[in-house]
Amino acid sequence: MPSPSPLLVMRDIDKRFQGVHALAKASLEVQPGEVMALVGQNGAGKSTLIKVLTGAYSRDDGSITFAGQPIAFASPMEAQRGGVSTIYQEINLVPFRSVAENIFLGRERRRYGLLDWPRMNAEAAEILRRFAITVDVRKPLMDFSTAIQQMVAIARAVSFQAQLVIMDEPTSSLDEREVEVLFDVMRQLRAEGVAVIFISHRLDELYQVCDRVTVMRDGRTVMTRRMDEVDKLSLVAAMLGRDVEAVRSRETAFAAATGRAGGDVLSVEGLKVGRRVRDVGIEVRSGQIVGLAGLLGSGRTETARAVFGADPADAGAIRLMGRAVAPQEPADAIALGVGYCSEDRKADGIIPDMSVRENLTLAILPRLVALGVVDETRQRAIVETFMKRLAIKASGPEQKIRELSGGNQQKVLLARWLCADPKLLILDEPTRGIDVGAKAEIQALIRELADQGLGVLMISSELEEIVEGADRVYVLSDGRTVADLPHAQATASAIMAAMAHAGGASENADG
Repeated sequence: MPSPSPLLVMRDIDKRFQGVHALAKASLEVQPGEVMALVGQNGAGKSTLIKVLTGAYSRDDGSITFAGQPIAFASPMEAQRGGVSTIYQEINLVPFRSVAENIFLGRERRRYGLLDWPRMNAEAAEILRRFAITVDVRKPLMDFSTAIQQMVAIARAVSFQAQLVIMDEPTSSLDEREVEVLFDVMRQLRAEGVAVIFISHRLDELYQVCDRVTVMRDGRTVMTRRMDEVDKLSLVAAMLGRDVEAVRSRETAFAAATGRAGGDVLSVEGLKVGRRVRDVGIEVRSGQIVGLAGLLGSGRTETARAVFGADPADAGAIRLMGRAVAPQEPADAIALGVGYCSEDRKADGIIPDMSVRENLTLAILPRLVALGVVDETRQRAIVETFMKRLAIKASGPEQKIRELSGGNQQKVLLARWLCADPKLLILDEPTRGIDVGAKAEIQALIRELADQGLGVLMISSELEEIVEGADRVYVLSDGRTVADLPHAQATASAIMAAMAHAGGASENADG
């Protein structure tokens, strides 16, 4: 049988910013009822291509047809009305409004000229049930976890009855059960003839739900293949522009664990924080990378925040460098030599409209002030040193950090703490949402820092990072430490078996 006419054809798309090609003859073709993976390193052109399609950017050259008609959407709202609905990685909803209001934002149901609250609440609840979520849709969105907020954003986009749904890193805040629900919805959409463009850095997910994959590199489309025709290593090689053999040796860029360890940097016993952390015990020594593994809701992030003083502990003992401490706020922990890169660098890490220089030196600003004035000469020297040391790619120290790629933003945050000369560095999902090239650089840097004597506590949802990168692994389940595994015993199967110890994650968890 002849194949159906493509729903979307983007051909020879060019886009320049200040004369520099962001897209150079890029192409993308999606069939009706197809789940198309769109992958590439940060800066490969994925987001720019999507923004050209949805009208956020105008194209400089090339053609776009949608449902057989030439199109040039003037804005994302016009694209939405035209049958293209987009879900962004950063949740772009209104936190103070109710769940129902967010789902129907801009298309509120009315009766006799007034808002029809019963109808909106009932329809919102019904839409969410499709995603196996039962919540009070009358409550403000901010009352719910990041995972629930992300599912609300996805439900809103799907509810537009679009012909094409674009999902940009939709699983980054979801646990395994929620990811499977999302994949079920994607399969339903495919069965209904709705096409999906799925952007994800988690390559394993592509093989679960996608039909074909388009790879971009340096603003160009370099490969489009069926998922069952390309293995993961070939996919990574295409993204990096390298030979397959160059990426075959290891899943991550972590050097082999050395086994060397110095004195105690962190010791936690019987930690309790609210309802999420019930009995956690961990230990980090200088020169070690200690992995903290567990499902969403296991208490990983809450444990890290307690050590950093962001959420003071209710019970238990914390010792830093052999000294009993009870940090009540981050300033206490920073003074004790603790640095913390949070899970959400955009919400809790970077200050987007400030420069690289200002972001990098934020943690040591009090040390740079004399008589109320910042010593800019010293500040610039520190920034220059760490930009070189971490190979931060930017036009200069005054460039706004929001203009940097995700990997370079993460490097600035690492530099922020390294210039404070910490003894313990806590990294919560240090490579989340960044491309494979930048991920490799950061993984290698983490090992280098540990080899220089820094104690590192690393939280990661990617088993490869934990298995290959950590000298020791603690597994949390239901707020408790359920396994303490030396590197030789910390296999993926052993960690997963320990994760299942207490029945996994709760629906509304966010840690």
